[in-house]
Amino acid sequence: MWGAAISAYQVEGGIDNCDWARDEKMPKAGRACEHYRFYDKDFALAHSLGQNAHRLSLEWSRLEPEEGQFNHLALEHYQQVLSALHARHLEPFVTLWHFTLPQWLAVQEGWQNPKSVDYFCSYVEFVVSNLKGRVKFWLTLNEPEVYLLNGYIKPKWPPFKKSLFSAWQAKRNLIKAHQQAYLIIKKIQPSAQVSLPINFSWFSPRNKYSPIDWWMARLALWANGIFLRPNKKCMDFLAINYYTRRMVSIFTGFRNEFGMTNEQLTDMGWEIYPKGIYQILRRLKKYHLPVYITENGLADQSDKKRWPYIRDHLIWLHQAIEKGIDVRGYFYWSLMDNFEWADGFDPCFGLIEINYRTMERFIRPSAWQYAKTCQSNQLLR
Repeated sequence: MWGAAISAYQVEGGIDNCDWARDEKMPKAGRACEHYRFYDKDFALAHSLGQNAHRLSLEWSRLEPEEGQFNHLALEHYQQVLSALHARHLEPFVTLWHFTLPQWLAVQEGWQNPKSVDYFCSYVEFVVSNLKGRVKFWLTLNEPEVYLLNGYIKPKWPPFKKSLFSAWQAKRNLIKAHQQAYLIIKKIQPSAQVSLPINFSWFSPRNKYSPIDWWMARLALWANGIFLRPNKKCMDFLAINYYTRRMVSIFTGFRNEFGMTNEQLTDMGWEIYPKGIYQILRRLKKYHLPVYITENGLADQSDKKRWPYIRDHLIWLHQAIEKGIDVRGYFYWSLMDNFEWADGFDPCFGLIEINYRTMERFIRPSAWQYAKTCQSNQLLR
């Protein structure tokens, strides 16, 4: 499968009943890309680019604006969205939670609250019961480890709680939420394929002669799996998000721009390191599960690095396939420029450029090059 990915809060527009929209510390998505209005146009563009799959998320705060009160108009909208995908021959990969929480849950301490597991499961049951005929692939929780890092360890995202104990509470509930959601989905829709998208970076020692740097890099690679190991029996496939490598040093911590030129970095300062996707998959081969790359992309306003980035990652994915790893799909992040969380609208990840004033869409040259691979199902260099 070949496609691209988006998430509701980052592209839909008009979402004002969630923690990100209500928090005064954060930039707001506002109109975003007005994908809520223009979804059919956007899917037509994806189809024109040869894609046959599409990853999207549902906005929990739209579907359950008040605790226990489900919005059937919002449900009808997402039914229409999924029908539009099928009409364009795009296989939906549906994410049930992508970072934002309904405001009514956020004020109850969000994922720290043990009741959050029951709340999430109730939401999942409602959604899957009503959309099961339109969706084969479900993704429960997007990058929960990234959410914990940015919400509780750094913290630069809601709920802005710098507390290891709070992070542990949220982690425990997120693990339970995935496991119980998996069982609910399987009960309602036994044929469904269910997974949990996890963000994997590759970690290398800054000083290859330093045993401490080596140890820190190994520890960081182990920590990559904090949501994989406890959930390995509740996954039908591996959903892997990969962007970059980080260099590890006892003196400077986790960085990714040591002595690198601009050509080696994205607009956000992330190292372009395609081999990492191969190294990660070799480590995960022991799970003996099919693999979908559910996110892989870069911020590149000039669009000069995007196709080489995609091409080189696909070359390494081919190497992984030759080593016996069952890679079945690839989703570029993102279909279109969007609201990039704390970084606002500046980063340009999209295959499609958005004019945020007029909401016009412009297909970038790199998208047409990726389209050749999508259409031919082979890498044309």
